[in-house]
Amino acid sequence: MHIRTQGFRSLYKRMLRTLLACVTVSFLSAAAAIAQQSSSQKQSEDVVTLKNDVQQLKAQQQLILDRLDELKKLLNSKRGDNPQLAIKVPDTVGVNGERFRGEAIATVAIIEYGDIECPFCRRFKQDIYPRIVDDYIRTGKARFYYRDMPLTFHEHALPAARAEHCAGEQGKFWEMHDSLFIDKPGTIGPGGRKTMLTQSDIDERARTLGLDTAKLDECIASTRYADLIRRSSEEAAKMNIGGTPAFLIGTIGPNGNIIGVKPLVGAQPFEVFKSMIDPLLPAAPAPHASNPGPDGATIQAAGKR
Repeated sequence: MHIRTQGFRSLYKRMLRTLLACVTVSFLSAAAAIAQQSSSQKQSEDVVTLKNDVQQLKAQQQLILDRLDELKKLLNSKRGDNPQLAIKVPDTVGVNGERFRGEAIATVAIIEYGDIECPFCRRFKQDIYPRIVDDYIRTGKARFYYRDMPLTFHEHALPAARAEHCAGEQGKFWEMHDSLFIDKPGTIGPGGRKTMLTQSDIDERARTLGLDTAKLDECIASTRYADLIRRSSEEAAKMNIGGTPAFLIGTIGPNGNIIGVKPLVGAQPFEVFKSMIDPLLPAAPAPHASNPGPDGATIQAAGKR
C-alpha cells in the first residue's frame, strides 16, 4: 500500500534531507546577497527588495514545513500513533455506466482505486497488472475498472487523472492510462524526484498516441471531470481506503452491480490476486464420464453430441 511504513520512512527522510538542503542554500544565498548589498549599496529601495525576498523565503520555508508535517502524520498513522481504520465495503457496489476493460460476459469484477503518481500503483501496473490482463481480462473472465484517487501530496496526480479522462473523449482512455504508468528514461529531477507527469510530458505521450493535444490541453485545464474524480475519492474515503493502490474484487450480479465484494490493499503479488479471483469464477464443466468396456477398453458414456 502506498502508506506502508518502510516506503514512507524512506520517502520522509529523502524529502527531509532534500528540502532542508534547499532551505539552507536559500538562506545562505539571501544572506550573501544582503551582505553584498550592504557593502556596495545603501539605497533604501534595495533594502526593501531584500526584505521582500526574505519574506518570500520564509513563506516557502513554511510551505516546506507543512509538507513535511503532512508526511510525518502519514508515517505516524502507519506506525500506530493513529491506527488506520479497517476497510468497510458495502454489500453491493454499483458500476453501471462506468468504463471497464474486458468483456461484457465476464462474471468477476476488479476495481482499482489508484493514484497515477503513486510508486506502488506504478509497481502494480508494471509487474502484476499485465498478468491479470493476460489471465483474466483478455480471456473474458473478469472486467477491470479504474477509479481515480489522487493523493494531495502528489502534485501531478490530479492533472494526470484529468488527462486520461480527456483522452477518453478522443477514444483513447485506456491507451493514455497505460502510457501514464510507463516510466520514461531521463525523467529524474532534482533530489531524485520523477518528473514524467508534467504537462509537456503528457502532451508528448498524447502525440505518440495520435491525440489532438490542443483539445486535450483545453480539457485538462477545465473542470470537466472534477466532480467525477472527487466522487471517486470520497467513495474511497467512506470505505476507509486511505492509500493506493486499493482493490475491490467481487462477482457481477444480475442487475450489473458487484456483489460479495472483498477488499485487497497494496501492490500484492499476482498469486494473492489469483487466490481471490479463482474462487469467484464459474466452475468448469465436468468432463464426460467414462466406463471400462468388457475387454478393459474405455468407452465414453452415452450423451448428446
